[in-house]
Amino acid sequence: MLSVTSLTTLNELIMKVLIVLTSHNQIGDTGRKTGFWLSEFTDPYYVFIDSGAEVILASPNGGQPTVNPSSEAPNYQTDATRRFNSDSSAQAQLANTVKLSDVRANDFDAVYFPGGHGPVWDLAEDKSVIALIEAMSVARKPIGAVCHGVAVLRHPKAANGEALVRGRKVAGFSNAEEEAAGFTKMMPYLVEDMLKSNGALYMSADKWAPFVAVDGNLVTGQNPASSKGVAEQMLRLASAAAS
Repeated sequence: MLSVTSLTTLNELIMKVLIVLTSHNQIGDTGRKTGFWLSEFTDPYYVFIDSGAEVILASPNGGQPTVNPSSEAPNYQTDATRRFNSDSSAQAQLANTVKLSDVRANDFDAVYFPGGHGPVWDLAEDKSVIALIEAMSVARKPIGAVCHGVAVLRHPKAANGEALVRGRKVAGFSNAEEEAAGFTKMMPYLVEDMLKSNGALYMSADKWAPFVAVDGNLVTGQNPASSKGVAEQMLRLASAAAS
């Protein structure tokens, strides 16, 4: 939990957080529906909101992004998803995400990418996402991602021209989890393999266990259970930078 002092500092700063959601709604050409994973959005959303931060939602297409229908199943619900389901203001905000190409890194103090399989197809390849991450990295602002949202780290480069994740501790959806979920053969690549091929120091815990890796301003989580922890670590980084 964040301390009262940390929350007070963040409230005084009125931290502005950008959450970028996928607009992609199916797994390759399989016809199987996907989108963003609900708890990977809601859990961090309320961590940020409750800290006093201003949260802006964006997506490549703007408007209403698609929720992965599987993430709405009863066994995947959290306190935050239940809160969201009765929060008309948050639902209206989600229905009207701004277009990603219209946002600027200078306007935000941190950026967070929820998963769901969708980001592997659109966010990871989106030039606006790549430019946004590279700009936030240069400014040393917190960059957070969880599960398949970590796919956004596939192409961004560091100032030296090497992969942004090279030599850095990074978590993301594990090969073991992808296999257990039954999607290995449907994916264009596996998140764990991609990170390793880019020189990341990939880290993980047991399947489905919460796990967060922090390396500088980069905060990544392994799976849905890691979402809240990613947001909390992002706030700690922002609080430390402001103190």
